[in-house]
Amino acid sequence: MSAAAPLHHGDREILARAIDWIEQGRRPALVTVARTWGSSPRPLGSLMLMCRDGTFCGSVSGGCVEQDLLARYVAGELSEQAPTLVDYGIDREQATRLGLPCNGRLELLIEQLDSAAPLRHLLAVIESGRVLSRRVCLRTGEVSLHPYANENDDAVTDDFEYTPTHLRKTFGPEWRMLLIGAGQLSAYVAQMAHMLNYRVQVCDPRTSEAQPGLERCERLHGMPDDTVREQVTHARWAVLALTHDPKLDDMALLEALQSTALYVGAIGSRRNCRARRERLRGLGLNEAQLTRLHAPVGLPIGSHSPPEIALSILAEITSLRHRAVQAGARAASAA
Repeated sequence: MSAAAPLHHGDREILARAIDWIEQGRRPALVTVARTWGSSPRPLGSLMLMCRDGTFCGSVSGGCVEQDLLARYVAGELSEQAPTLVDYGIDREQATRLGLPCNGRLELLIEQLDSAAPLRHLLAVIESGRVLSRRVCLRTGEVSLHPYANENDDAVTDDFEYTPTHLRKTFGPEWRMLLIGAGQLSAYVAQMAHMLNYRVQVCDPRTSEAQPGLERCERLHGMPDDTVREQVTHARWAVLALTHDPKLDDMALLEALQSTALYVGAIGSRRNCRARRERLRGLGLNEAQLTRLHAPVGLPIGSHSPPEIALSILAEITSLRHRAVQAGARAASAA
């Protein structure tokens, strides 16, 4: 079975926290959503980390079963021999008591983590922009890391596989977003993007002042086209031109549309966007590259205010991400 495993708390954060806890001698357990039936609050491959002292991070059910699972773990009710599989929502009474929606059911894989070295290697690989699969043998608990066969494909997949013998989760670089322009719209987009676990950078050579709402973003002050060339090195990027200044937006778009970024968008009226496409065509972009441009940016939901436009932008990016993941899963299944 293959399916999407989008980030929630952030796979990178979970791995980094696991390394810290192991080095502190706390010996955490890693919990992975292995299978789901019916309505499930969290997708396959979602992660949670928990310790015997009752601390945890991440989520496997959106809040439905975490406390019960943690209490059982702290009480020593869960075996530490090899990986342990735990079912939640097997019967109607349990599903109702735990708050699982629509009689949902999920199966969780619990692993005891003893060494930080494999996690450090995995984290270093994904931080370098590469993709790596982590495979767990369900019989012995042996963990192995494998290069991802489709690492160089432009299609972006968060691949996950569960069989009677093993569980495999593919880790890749974190999702990134580059905002050209440090205005009010960028601030709203950044706030929503942070909630969706994007690492957000803002490039605006015109000002060094931080618009309220951009405090958590990495600020870049070089020219946007140079920034795109330097930063956008893999497909897990969204590049948004939001300045309304053709001198800045067009040069950034010229580079972004030649990159592997999953999403490239620009703000503007339909008339201005048609004019922009003509300018970009004149700068040498071909029709296939211009087709990748989402302009006017965002889904057409009748948005007018900056928060509404930001919502439409994140909705369109999310929709495109899910389509890419589904396409990648279909391709993997066919192979």
